[in-house]
Amino acid sequence: MSSLRWKIALTTTAVCCAVAAALGILVHNVVAGQIVSTVRKDVDGELDHALGHYQYGTSHGDVNLALDPPDLPGPLRKLVGRGLTGSMVGEHDGKPVMWAAGPADQHALAVWVPYANTRARLRDIDTAILASSALAAGVVALAGLFLANQISKRLATTAAVARRISAGDLDARVGFPEDGDGPRRPRYRDEVRDVAQALDSMAGSLQDRLEAEKRFTADVAHELRTPLTGSLAAAALLPEGRPKEMINDRLKALHRLTEDLLEISRLDSGVEQADLARVELGRAVERAVAGTRVAATVRVVRDALVLTDRRRLDRILTNLLVNADKHGGPPIEVTVEGPVVMVRDHGPGYPPELIEQGPQRFRTGDPGRGRGHGLGLTIVAGQAAVLEIALSFSNAPDGGAVTTLRLPVGRLPDDI
Repeated sequence: MSSLRWKIALTTTAVCCAVAAALGILVHNVVAGQIVSTVRKDVDGELDHALGHYQYGTSHGDVNLALDPPDLPGPLRKLVGRGLTGSMVGEHDGKPVMWAAGPADQHALAVWVPYANTRARLRDIDTAILASSALAAGVVALAGLFLANQISKRLATTAAVARRISAGDLDARVGFPEDGDGPRRPRYRDEVRDVAQALDSMAGSLQDRLEAEKRFTADVAHELRTPLTGSLAAAALLPEGRPKEMINDRLKALHRLTEDLLEISRLDSGVEQADLARVELGRAVERAVAGTRVAATVRVVRDALVLTDRRRLDRILTNLLVNADKHGGPPIEVTVEGPVVMVRDHGPGYPPELIEQGPQRFRTGDPGRGRGHGLGLTIVAGQAAVLEIALSFSNAPDGGAVTTLRLPVGRLPDDI
């Protein structure tokens, strides 16, 4: 498919060629009519004089004239036969001439003047018209291509910024100047600038709302932490029994939610820093899986030495295993192959929106709790970003959710 710049350039060129062709035909007809009319007027004057001299039996100087010349065009001969006079272009002795003839004693008295120069002038005029049209079309095509290129560049910039925003970079802006910037207000409307400004405005509004949501989440988590700690301490003083177990269970769940919210707020703020070290990935994964209550099998196809933060890696693997145990189905498999870790379950798999858009906070894959996934996978994505781990979500062909982690293999700054 042709790009916008070429479509605009071809359209302007086609319009210019059409206009040039119409004007060229008009100019050709007007100029040719004037030139031919002048020649016809001259030959008609010669014929009038020749007829006058023929009536008086005198000669008419050096004028080319003849009675019933054999080269006289047939239409002109028929016209004279009806007692009329006329003129037309024809040939005499193989050369182009302008004929004029009239009746003279049952004969056709004809005069002619050379027409070769006139025809050459018409050809020169046509050549000049074609050259001018081609030059105009070329100039307009280049101008159209230049303007289309400017428009296309601005649209491409706007599209690139839109893709960055959709990918999560809410700081991206197009930055085209607004109307009224500078000493003079523009007299024309720029639709491309309007679209870019609308995109910038949308990104700014979206960023403000997300920042407000993040601040609200952090504030709520901080406010809940103190009373929850007190509530947990108070619940410990209750007498043993089923009511105490139920209260402790709900308080611990609320405490975990609060801690998750605080962790997300720290990840969102960008203050988290990884404590990197060289880690044997296979052994680290086995320890992380063993530290959870999830029944999962670990298979180390090929071990690798990676650069990561073991505590954060444990957090990622724990959340993935808990999510697989809660929303997936057994068996749960963890495979290590070089710097790549794959966590797979055999449940219904990830929903399409999670695979396309990534995890979203406050949502879960459980049909009873809405669509998407909750805080666990959101923390996984945030911690993976801190560790520069390439994270992807997919579904296995034969069923089940698959999460793939590709860890960086590099050198510590002290080793350089």
